[in-house]
Amino acid sequence: MAQVAALLGMSPMTVYRAIAAGEFPAVRIRGRLIVPAKAIEAIADLAVAEQTVVDASGWVPVQHGSAG
Repeated sequence: MAQVAALLGMSPMTVYRAIAAGEFPAVRIRGRLIVPAKAIEAIADLAVAEQTVVDASGWVPVQHGSAG
């Protein structure tokens, strides 16, 4: 998460909080949060293409409950 935070100019805790609040996309694998590079690239590409600020929460999937 430190790499994502540094890339975005944020603290790691801010990134964790945004993920927990459903404001930033991440994948949980075996308890570890991963931010896919493709998600960051897609968000940045959209911001550049539209020349605007992109709300990352639009990239977070809707939770449908837990499996199991």
